[in-house]
Amino acid sequence: MGESANLGRDPHAHIPVLLREVLAGLAVAPGGRYLDGTVGGGGHAAAILEASAPDGHLLGLDRDPEAVARAAARLAPFGSRVRLEHASYTRLLEVAESAGWLPLDGVLLDLGFSSWQIDDPARGFSFRLEGLLDMRFDQQSAEPSAADLVNTLDVTALADVLYHYGEERRSRRIARAIVAARPIHTTGRLAEVVLEAVGRRRDEALHPATKTFQALRIAVNRELEAVEQVLPRAISALRPGGRLAVISFHSLEDRRVKQHFRRESRACVCPPEIPICVCQHKPVVRQLHRKPVSPSEAELRANPRSRSARLRIVEKLSENSTESTLKNPIF
Repeated sequence: MGESANLGRDPHAHIPVLLREVLAGLAVAPGGRYLDGTVGGGGHAAAILEASAPDGHLLGLDRDPEAVARAAARLAPFGSRVRLEHASYTRLLEVAESAGWLPLDGVLLDLGFSSWQIDDPARGFSFRLEGLLDMRFDQQSAEPSAADLVNTLDVTALADVLYHYGEERRSRRIARAIVAARPIHTTGRLAEVVLEAVGRRRDEALHPATKTFQALRIAVNRELEAVEQVLPRAISALRPGGRLAVISFHSLEDRRVKQHFRRESRACVCPPEIPICVCQHKPVVRQLHRKPVSPSEAELRANPRSRSARLRIVEKLSENSTESTLKNPIF
């Protein structure tokens, strides 16, 4: 999604989303060990390696083998300071441990997907580009594609996917139209079916198929389940004082990150109707800002695709800490 300061520069690439805020939030320093669980094209990773020079190291993971190849080319100037693995970020503990990298000083999870993924018709992510309905981050996997879901789920199951993952209020109408129009194998045809089913208001900014495509992508890649799995694992991988930064791009992801960080920063998670704490829960992290960090106006002008990005950061506490309140917010 972007570009960093000097090495491996692509003059046509976008700047990584919230780059300055990520580097400050992770407190990147020379000699640190960092993990980028969504390395993508390597933009954030390159900036972290530059900021941690001369002896900082980075372990980069990605579910998309093409992303790993792109990152490898871009990060080659950093030599042995970088290690890349084709793996889901849900396996970060396992991969970091096998590499001898635990504990970590910082973990970054950029939950968005890269511009080149959206703009490649062969990936099937965009209704604006004609291509086969795929949407898998890892096209080498045997997991079902978007076409498999569209052509096999019954109306109820398909409507549930659109409603829960796309927050689509017209989910049942769209699901009925999709089932009636089967088989559907291309992005263009699916977009046509949705448009025919619900129409388009003159004041409607987004294409009517936007939420349908989001829902299918999330379902295909099990993105929300992955977020819920990775958060405790990422915190576990950190040293005391280490930081976890998460960039999300829609409310479904951000809500899960917010709730997990809030819970793990509290000394008590008992229901409000219980007058005395009985949970014995201890805070594991402290939140470094009161609200999620959003792109600046300057960044929005340079990279309009960053408009929905939200950054949340926590710092891991030591085991004997009782801290549960926000201190020294950095933004």
